[in-house]
Amino acid sequence: MTVRSSPFLTRWLFFGFFFFVLSVARSAGREARSERTLAIIKPDGLFGNHMDAVKKIILESGFRILKEKIIQLDEESAASFYAEHSARSFFPSLVQYMTSGPVLVMVLGKDDAVSSWRTLIGPTDASKAKITHPQSIRAMCGTDAEKNCVHGSDSPQSAQREISFFFHSMPSGINASFIGETL
Repeated sequence: MTVRSSPFLTRWLFFGFFFFVLSVARSAGREARSERTLAIIKPDGLFGNHMDAVKKIILESGFRILKEKIIQLDEESAASFYAEHSARSFFPSLVQYMTSGPVLVMVLGKDDAVSSWRTLIGPTDASKAKITHPQSIRAMCGTDAEKNCVHGSDSPQSAQREISFFFHSMPSGINASFIGETL
């Protein structure tokens, strides 16, 4: 006895299987690119009342704010967070600046979050960003290379370390006021 399939059934099975494999591959690709990154609105961003505008830009750009809190860094925790810059001449000034007022720390989620956030914030030097990337966040609310309004992780590895710094193993010298935590 031979079993024969109709051409319709054969095509349906072929294309059904093809679209199933394609949808699985697409969803796997999306999951692989989905990232989290750390974003900080620095003291000049909060003092300059830029927090709402920056958060609006974040959301309009397709990011999800997964966690956020306002904190006040002390010298020790600011120095620890920026330890990779400790040998650079601007380090003492950076620590002083980051402890000069509260900051808003956020975990952002999106496909390719790290590079998308870095693109959105623009170059480190806000005065240069105003010329080369006038639509960037740093062009909007920063003034120079130090007072550049926002921080963004520079790699997925840095993002993981920085998120952990603020949300998993917070140093004792950080005073936090939680706005929301949905992660």
